[in-house]
Amino acid sequence: MSPSGSPWSLSLMFLLGMASQGISCPSRCSCQYLEVNCTGQQLQEFPEDIPLDTRQLILAANNVSYLPGVELSFLADLVYLDCRKNLLGDDLDFTFIGVARLVYLDLSFNNLTQVTFSTFSHLLSLVVLKISDNPNLVAIEKDAFANNTWLRHLDVSRTGLTFLDTSTVQDLPNLRFLGLSDNLWHCNCSFLDFITWMMESDVHFPDADNITCYTPAGLRALRMPAAEAQLHFSCLTQLHKQDYVFLGLVGFCIFLAGTMAAWLAGVCAVIYEAHASKGEEEEEEEEEEDT
Repeated sequence: MSPSGSPWSLSLMFLLGMASQGISCPSRCSCQYLEVNCTGQQLQEFPEDIPLDTRQLILAANNVSYLPGVELSFLADLVYLDCRKNLLGDDLDFTFIGVARLVYLDLSFNNLTQVTFSTFSHLLSLVVLKISDNPNLVAIEKDAFANNTWLRHLDVSRTGLTFLDTSTVQDLPNLRFLGLSDNLWHCNCSFLDFITWMMESDVHFPDADNITCYTPAGLRALRMPAAEAQLHFSCLTQLHKQDYVFLGLVGFCIFLAGTMAAWLAGVCAVIYEAHASKGEEEEEEEEEEDT
């Protein structure tokens, strides 16, 4: 009997076949030890039959528009999730509540519109977060990353952002890398604190030459160091129209208060004088009656 047909080889093939049948792997995806890779498979939905011990899940370059929080919660050991180049929208609040061990999350090249406190608040171990190249992303709440204290790498480049509150990133103690390039920054006086923080921070800003003002027109394409100088001059040394209106109202109120005070003082003086004169007349009348 040839080796290939020996009882030992047949038993080995049977065991290998049974083992391979016991390993679940999503359709059109490739699976290795603790890793599932579904890159570029034109998936429309989150794949089924992902092994529960998966540590790394790659869904890049598909057409997934929704991440089911319940299915994700089954992957409690997941530490790496790559969802770039999909169709994910703004319905991500509480999506990641069951994957608290996640360290790396890539949501770039999607259709995100906002980031709220509830979006990433449960990812207490998150170190890398990429949400760049979301052109419809126009708002990030100032406490959006309040729980992500281990966050070291944050990329919000090439989005629709016009403003970012300083406290959003200033309160991240481990932040070392912050991508801000090619956004629609509105460099007004409200944005001055953020620009000043950038100039004084130890955080690295890649592609810094492309972190420029988009509005107002007078500061268009101006880099942040130059914009800071302009804003310091215009915001801290000059008064705006509303400031003149406010000062005018204050001056008018002071003038009105002074006028009222002077009028009240005059009335009191007249009353006192009349009372004093009446008292003198009464005294004179009493003296005449006595004589």
